[in-house]
Amino acid sequence: MVGATGPAGTLVYSVSPDTRDPWTFAAVCAMVPALTLLVYWLTQVPAIQLLPWYVAAYLLIGACIFGPAGKLPSLRLAVAFLLPGVLLVVRAVLDYGFWCGGWLLALPAWGRLLSRWTAESTLLMGQVLKLLGSWVLGLVIFAFTGFILVFFGLTVFLLPFIPLIRLRNPAYRGRPTQATVEILLAMAAVVVAVALPTPEGAYSAPWMYSGGAATAGLMIAYWASRIPDRSSRVRSNSGVIL
Repeated sequence: MVGATGPAGTLVYSVSPDTRDPWTFAAVCAMVPALTLLVYWLTQVPAIQLLPWYVAAYLLIGACIFGPAGKLPSLRLAVAFLLPGVLLVVRAVLDYGFWCGGWLLALPAWGRLLSRWTAESTLLMGQVLKLLGSWVLGLVIFAFTGFILVFFGLTVFLLPFIPLIRLRNPAYRGRPTQATVEILLAMAAVVVAVALPTPEGAYSAPWMYSGGAATAGLMIAYWASRIPDRSSRVRSNSGVIL
């Protein structure tokens, strides 16, 4: 964050476009193959055996969100990020009828919201409720992509083109590590989607629910990225938001 003195003695803060920003798109690209593999394996093994893979996917998405800052997240952020996943795992273990893997759809957006949680910019309950509403809509898209919303299945094949298009932006080209990671993760999502065979008796192919995951993940993450960062507003020398 950079500070500069402006008119009338105000101090203007702006966030520089560097790699400190969360790699939200990379997190979505990591979520898509992880969720696709979890759904695929769910038809073959008990859900409890997939817990290590669920944890690995959770941590990979967390690395995409908090890793670019170059330091470990605070204990408050770490607990808030992990808590929903832990609670849903407990519900799944107690057989309350909800599969915890569905939370991965909203995890990149949840991490994005938490990355902006500072002393100056608190996490509002309204934002959390809107996230949950977007997550429910994402679950519907994910669940029905292979039946009614078939065209959403094609979204997974568009993932590698997004970072390639963004390379036209000089600021994005100045972050080669981020661009490389996003391209590789997007390509991995496509490879996993097309490489997995359709399980016997399944109603839809893996690439369809992979595309549903991509559609839902991008939708929720886009909503989270559009929320203005209130901590970057103009402040006076006394710290009052103008």
